[in-house]
Amino acid sequence: MHRKFIIAALASLSVLPCTVLAQSAAEVDAMSPEDRRVYLESMSDDERKAMREKWRSEYESMTDEQKQALREKRMKDRDLKRAAAREKWRSMSEEERAAAREKRAAIKEERRQRWQSMNEEERAAARQMRDKRNSERARLDRDRKRNEEASD
Repeated sequence: MHRKFIIAALASLSVLPCTVLAQSAAEVDAMSPEDRRVYLESMSDDERKAMREKWRSEYESMTDEQKQALREKRMKDRDLKRAAAREKWRSMSEEERAAAREKRAAIKEERRQRWQSMNEEERAAARQMRDKRNSERARLDRDRKRNEEASD
């Protein structure tokens, strides 16, 4: 009796990573920032890697119009988040600002350690992704400025 229970429990646990990875990029994007952070931190490195691959394939299967709409949404969201962060910073006390600086320094150190742990191939891939992201942002900024100038 116990053996069947244990087998059933193990079988259900083996399906758990599949259900965790069932989230689409849009579903995760719809989560609150805190829920998204907790969700992603609860995943193993392999699960996060599989999730990124799934999201990448979802993105690659989008039409150019869908990709452009997603980019514009992300830019708008980024601008809103930056404005909120500036306002939050202005409203902080000096003690809160000091704590935020310490937290930022800890995150920077964690990134540095992650970079140092990468092999040269992983670093090259990270550089390539950064360059692609930066060129895309620059292009979107140029497009946005053109659109603003055209509407004025």
